Amino acid sequence: MIEQVPDILQPLIVAVAGAIPYVEGEGATAFGIIAGINPIVAAVAGATGNILCVFGVVFLGSRIRERVVARRAVKPVLVGAGGLELPVDDAAAVSDATSDAKPTSRSKGRARLRRWMLRFGVPGASILAPLALPTMLTAAFFVGSGVPKMWVMLWQIIAIVLWTTAIAVAASGALALLGW
Repeated sequence: MIEQVPDILQPLIVAVAGAIPYVEGEGATAFGIIAGINPIVAAVAGATGNILCVFGVVFLGSRIRERVVARRAVKPVLVGAGGLELPVDDAAAVSDATSDAKPTSRSKGRARLRRWMLRFGVPGASILAPLALPTMLTAAFFVGSGVPKMWVMLWQIIAIVLWTTAIAVAASGALALLGW
């Protein structure tokens, strides 16, 4: 089917697939290689699509975090009867609202990522993170946690390139063994 698409557009399709969470650069690369695209071209295209999407998440997430932090700097108050102002305890309100929530697989992935971040730092957690969550969610988690956006981008790019390369080598090797 991909043979029907002009050669120039094939890497673009792989790059778009690389921007899809859970498919990402690794899945897009494997797809491209299986479809008959040169493994290096497929890996570069898949990683590029994934990196561009992570770039958008990091910079958008960073802006959102900056606004939230700025907004929280101004403490909200409740005005009671007679004009008495009482400070609102945001932490208590948030913990009450989330205390009855059941853990989901997504929150389990975030908990695993948090443990890895504490144990291995951002570099180690970035490299291990694709085992738990898509890189887009990992990047958003890091930025939301206050990690500087350039540090997040550096380690997400390294992780994407490492995982995409590993999958490209594995997919190429598997196809060679199968005689494709």
